[in-house]
Amino acid sequence: MRLKDFTSNLKRSDPQTFRRLSLIQTMEITIKFTINGKIVKVEVPPHWTLLRLLREKLGLTGTKEGCGIGECGACTVVMDGRPINACLILAPKAEGRSVETVEGLGDQVFLHPLQQSFIDHGAVQCGFCTPGILMSAKTLLDGNPHPTKEEVKGAISGHLCRCTGYQQIVEAIEDTGKKRKVIR
Repeated sequence: MRLKDFTSNLKRSDPQTFRRLSLIQTMEITIKFTINGKIVKVEVPPHWTLLRLLREKLGLTGTKEGCGIGECGACTVVMDGRPINACLILAPKAEGRSVETVEGLGDQVFLHPLQQSFIDHGAVQCGFCTPGILMSAKTLLDGNPHPTKEEVKGAISGHLCRCTGYQQIVEAIEDTGKKRKVIR
């Protein structure tokens, strides 16, 4: 049954439920959160995912939708210091939180050390998975500036990359960790 047929049938058979569903689909709520260091206030339908909010309302298209079910890691962002799959989080859950996307890492003039390392090591091929992997790697290095190869592999284990075979990605992350100054 097509959606149009379903809504026509529902409208005829149960007009009250039809009106309620129509209201829910058009209702928006206001949420306030920090995105890449800037406080934003945005109206969003409550059923939207954080991924959809980032891409469609805020224009932050670096975060990608791959599978839509949290399996590929392409939509990974950092929320309150932890990597999350933006396709699995409803947008209202961002209320009062801090969210970082790949757009917040660096810019065209000053790349983040991870971004530069990915370029130097040839860890960027098609680039579809790269934003999510960068965000997971950033979270790892923020908490553990000098990770082992196994820790790096663990941090990116939720990401699927069809181009590089992961070796260049692991090397790029390890190299970034090695170049960081030890601060105690």
